[in-house]
Amino acid sequence: MGVYVSVRGWLECDERQLVAVREVISSHEDGHYSNGWSLPRQRVNWTGYVFYGADVRASALDRLAEQMGEIARIPASDGDGDRVTVLFLVSHEVDGMTEWQIREGRLVVSPGSDRYQYLDE
Repeated sequence: MGVYVSVRGWLECDERQLVAVREVISSHEDGHYSNGWSLPRQRVNWTGYVFYGADVRASALDRLAEQMGEIARIPASDGDGDRVTVLFLVSHEVDGMTEWQIREGRLVVSPGSDRYQYLDE
């Protein structure tokens, strides 16, 4: 049967970064788990929000983390220096919950907060 991981979260970026995010996502198209991405049809105001939600096999989690690493390396596109930011909750059937954040150009993985345990009940 396999072990599954529930992955859900979002990223925030500007218009130019959104173009790069779309390119990263399309370069990892697999016809299955890549369908968990939800991209805006059209931006509303100044922040682009991209969402992901899917239950994935644990064996596919490394590929998603690799994709996040590529997204993390997308540079700031203007003088204010804002980079892509991410918050994902990753709930492993066996290992429990972790939190994925992209901050300052890198993927940070830490234990998930007890506040979010109700999501796994």
